Amino acid sequence: MMKKILTCLLATFGLTTACCQLNYRNTDPEGFAKLIAEPDVVVLDVRTEAEYAEGHIKGAALIDYHKDDFMERAKETLPVSKTIAIYCRSGRRSAYAAEKLADAGYKAVNMYGGIIAWKEAGMPVTTGK
Repeated sequence: MMKKILTCLLATFGLTTACCQLNYRNTDPEGFAKLIAEPDVVVLDVRTEAEYAEGHIKGAALIDYHKDDFMERAKETLPVSKTIAIYCRSGRRSAYAAEKLADAGYKAVNMYGGIIAWKEAGMPVTTGK
């Protein structure tokens, strides 16, 4: 009986850890800065237009994660052959976006802490293009 219980527990633990594995990578602002300096990386801001206008990472494309056409616009504009470096305000929306993009075949990297952490690390933002 104990053997059956142990087997069930191990099987449940195995399924739980397999389900919780990320299909994208997370990085901090310093790692994000190194990543976006590479030529085969597209920087994606998934905040609103208003948030983007307040300050964003130079060269970042904008696709609002909360819009109904997020994935449609992403597939139209983001090359699958490049790494997509994603950020938002705090890292939550960008994590969801990274998961969706990775599910669609993109190599996605999320910056945890978002632009808040980016600014706290002393990294530059712009209000221009």
